[in-house]
Amino acid sequence: MTNPLIHAFFVGRAVAEVVNEQIENALTDALSELGKFDAEQRERLRQFTTEVMERANREAANSYSGSSTTTVSSPGSAPTDIQATVDDLRAEIALLRAELQRRRSSSI
Repeated sequence: MTNPLIHAFFVGRAVAEVVNEQIENALTDALSELGKFDAEQRERLRQFTTEVMERANREAANSYSGSSTTTVSSPGSAPTDIQATVDDLRAEIALLRAELQRRRSSSI
């Protein structure tokens, strides 16, 4: 290569290709880490929900004498929608409030 202008062109092209590859690798790594973080957070949320539901079921089983039972499906048994779980919890709270009011009115 006797012409320095041609040599500079190829050096510039090689620099652009290397920089492009490094940017691509960095972006791929960042997106991979983001996906990993998202998956970990979803798993933690699922574990938290499972633990809450297990504790609630244990407490409900301990507090009920068996005359009126409410069952809540365990999130670990099948994938559930969080909104459905919230709705189930609200329904159970409403039943507990009604039972509490019934007991209060019968004790007066």
